Amino acid sequence: MPLRFIGWKLFRAVVTLWLVVTFVFFVLRLTGDPVAQLLPDDVDQQTIDFYRRQWGLDQTVWVQYWRYVVSLLQGDFGISFRDNQDALEVVLARLPKTALLGLASLAFALLFGLPLGVLAALKKDTAFDRFVMGLAVFGFSMPNFFLGILLILGFSLSLRVLPSSGSDTWQHLIMPVFTIGTGFGAQVARYTRSAMIDVLNRPYMRTADSKGAGTNRRLYLHALPNAAIPVITIVGLKIGELIGAAVVVENVFAWPGLGRLLTFSVANRDLAVVQCILMMIALTMVTANLLVDLVYGWLDPRVRVGARQETR
Repeated sequence: MPLRFIGWKLFRAVVTLWLVVTFVFFVLRLTGDPVAQLLPDDVDQQTIDFYRRQWGLDQTVWVQYWRYVVSLLQGDFGISFRDNQDALEVVLARLPKTALLGLASLAFALLFGLPLGVLAALKKDTAFDRFVMGLAVFGFSMPNFFLGILLILGFSLSLRVLPSSGSDTWQHLIMPVFTIGTGFGAQVARYTRSAMIDVLNRPYMRTADSKGAGTNRRLYLHALPNAAIPVITIVGLKIGELIGAAVVVENVFAWPGLGRLLTFSVANRDLAVVQCILMMIALTMVTANLLVDLVYGWLDPRVRVGARQETR
């Protein structure tokens, strides 16, 4: 793969991260003074001024922005106003729980989304195809928070077979994973079906059939590799959204991850922690998109040719 292609993608990823950092910084500063939120109402002005100086909020917003960018380049994400701890340490303490939930949800979505999409394409316009697409529409349309509440009502309150909150055992993982993975898996199934139908109708598939290639050979050596390109694209885009989906689901199931921490930090105006979490979400999405671009360029040489033309 040409170095120019990789360099161009890396440059775009860095610019995207810088834009996200800038946008998040200024939007959070427009929402008000965090000192007024954190301190009691009857505190004296001298105490307010002290904390504003300690947290660097007594400077102009442009000075604060410059210091923040310089600190980021040095690996300093600031201090949590609420806990007086390093913001990155506060976030990293919750990251394993969110990573576990996200990876388990991704695995669940792929395990049922990919096979169902392939089978629906092979059995196009049959009862099975309509059933799978009906499930996909249901899963895609169902809001995460509503599905999560239904699961709690059914399996926790009525049947009493699964815990409704917490993260102590593997059983606590079942309902949050199903809640996130259902919508993601439905989209994977739809895209897989569409990509497979498009590939199966291509001339080279008919040529392989006319040459006597077996069904398995045509499916695994010709159809699936070519259908994987659009599927990889949507999977890469959705990986970046897993943390965003976790914000809602973690609050529904009281899962102690980044989603709950983000909600708590926004309510308490803990700017450093909020910025760090949003930066991590943006980094996840940018990295996922970058990897998709690189894999896409590796699978399809036409992408590399287009990238070289763009950079000239």
